[in-house]
This record gives sequence, structure tokens and C-alpha cells, in this order.
Amino acid sequence: MKLKTNFLVAFALGCVFASSSMPAFACTGISLSSDDGGVVVARTVEWALGDAKHNQIVVFPRGKAFRAQTPDGMNGKAWTGKFGLVSVGAYDQPHGPDAMNEMGLYVGAYYFPGYADYTKYDKKHAARSMSVGDFMQWMLSSFASVEEVKKNLDKVRVVDVRDARFGGVPLPFHWKIADSTGAGIVVEIINGGEVKVYDIFKGVITNSPTYDWHLTNLRNYLNLSTQPAAALTIEGELITPFGAGSGLVGLPGDFTPPSRFVRASLLTATARSLPSSVDAVFEAFRILDGFNIPLGVTGKPDKIASDIESATQITTAADLTNKRYYFHTMNNREVRMIDLSKIDFAMVTEHMIDVDAGKKHTVHELFVTEPDTGR
Repeated sequence: MKLKTNFLVAFALGCVFASSSMPAFACTGISLSSDDGGVVVARTVEWALGDAKHNQIVVFPRGKAFRAQTPDGMNGKAWTGKFGLVSVGAYDQPHGPDAMNEMGLYVGAYYFPGYADYTKYDKKHAARSMSVGDFMQWMLSSFASVEEVKKNLDKVRVVDVRDARFGGVPLPFHWKIADSTGAGIVVEIINGGEVKVYDIFKGVITNSPTYDWHLTNLRNYLNLSTQPAAALTIEGELITPFGAGSGLVGLPGDFTPPSRFVRASLLTATARSLPSSVDAVFEAFRILDGFNIPLGVTGKPDKIASDIESATQITTAADLTNKRYYFHTMNNREVRMIDLSKIDFAMVTEHMIDVDAGKKHTVHELFVTEPDTGR
């Protein structure tokens, strides 16, 4: 099957158009662990301009021959994938914002406008160069762990590939990378190719500004607590909190990247003990429910897309320990799962799955009958 050019170009075009009206790629990522050793990474994917077809899952075989794209065309780095993977697609393209491979390595792309600044393209280094979409697939198809990724980041040059068919716009992203050991990093490319690697905090990532800024900003919220605020007596008058949650007064609730980062950090850090990885998957979905962006909440009424139900088009949870990829979409809130351990990546062919054929919500009706009383 023929899959077209890098969809990320179209993504970035939409982000530029949307910047003055509504969020285009305002994703939120978290991680959770379970008592049985499970490691789960989860995230939302926001796209508010129209249906980006995030309900497409692409399967890549082991041993696939890749060729990266540069500003000159398909003349970039060539490599053969060691591992198979599954990825969210978009716009009928094989590249997408979220994926994991058969070894339990996870990579997620997050919009990073105003800060991403890639290496200037040099024809002499074309054999090492690649687009941002290729960068994600190179990591997933080549490595089994975060440590392997870190050791090989200097082997490639990520360059700004602009395609006139999609408006020739920039592609500002940064990446969350995690594996089944619980290791996790954030990779940012700034200042004309400077690669910055951060140990990720509680698996949390959002968007701009840079990751170190978000970590510094957390210091503004040290007063937040899961414990209720203490009652006060002033001139004989007892003043008590209205109810639960008084220790969290001041927790930001808007959808800006800094506010989502603070909120996700607190909710992840205070998550209850989780017996199994399945419990962690569904706890992650519960936490991320608070980050869903309803269509229209941040945009003008005349700019709301008519072909989508939500700005949050897909929510995923990857169980890196058991190699299971869970998700639900704006078209169907039923949780579905792909078990990568049951895929023969040596034999499977590259193909795309439409997981929301018909775009119909699944509702299971319960039939109520009179109980059998034995009379």
C-alpha cells in the first residue's frame, strides 16, 4: 500500500492557521506505574481545525527499509528497522503523534512552537539528515530503550523540511521517550540544532515553553496540598473550608501548556496505589479526562470545525511492560486495545487500520427483567 508524504507538515500548517483562534496541538502526557511493575504512558492528542483522522493505526513490520526526507527530497538517511511498531496516523499518512514498538519503547511528539529550531540543512550531511517525522520513526524502529536512544542522538541531524504542497510551514515539535524500565526523557532541539535532553518529571509533558521552564514554574505551586486547609478562628469567629479540595485552591484549570503541566504533575504525583498495569491504564484515562478540550471552549463560534466532535481527537495509554496499546477516540469512547506481543512483526505487512469505521459511538444496552424469585 502507498502511504503519502509526512503528515506533520499538514499538522504544522493547521497549527499556524489556528494560533489566533483555537489550540491545534495542545496535547498533555503523563506516566503511571503499578505495584506489579507495570509502566504506562498516556496522553491526549488535540486537533481543533478538522478531522485529522487520528482514528487510524499504522502497523510497521520488522525489517522495513526507511529513507528520510530532506529539503531536497527523499535523499536523507537510509536505514533498516530492527523492530516493528504501531503508530497513530493522521491524514492517511504513516507518521503520527504517538507510537510504541514491539520492545516497549514509546515516542510521542508534542507541539513546541516558538522554541523548536532544527539544524540548518547541509547537502554534505544529507546521509545523516531527516525530517521530524523520520526522527520519530528512526528512534522507534532502531532502539529498544531510552538509554540506546540517548547514546545515538548525535548520529542524526534533524532538519526543517517544508513541503510546498502543505504551505511550506515549519514543524515545531519536541518528544517524550519512555521504556518499560520506567526511564523517560524529553528531547528538544533548539538554537539551530542544539539537542537538549531532560529527565522527565513524573512522565509529564505539554507544549511550550522549554522543559526546564516548566520545571522551574512548578516552584510557584509548592503551597498546593491534598490536605484540606486549616480552619481559622478570627476574633472568636470560626472559619472553615466549604469542603474537600480546599488545599488545592490555586491549582490552574485553564488549557494553556503551563497550567496543564502543573495540573498534570499534581494529579500524577498524587495518584493512588495501583495494583496492576491494567489499573494504571484506566487511572491514566481518568486523569486525562480532566484535560479533554471540548470543541469551542477556546475558539470563536464561527471558527469551530463542523466535521469533528472534540478538539481531543484521541487519548492513548501504552502499557510498556505488557506491550499493549490502549486508546479511545472522539468518535467512540469505548476503550480498545492492540496487543503487540500477538503480532508477528517478521511477517506482517505495513498497513493502516481505520478503528472508527462509520464513526459510531459504541453503546451497550442493558435489558432490565424481573428477577426470578422462585415463585
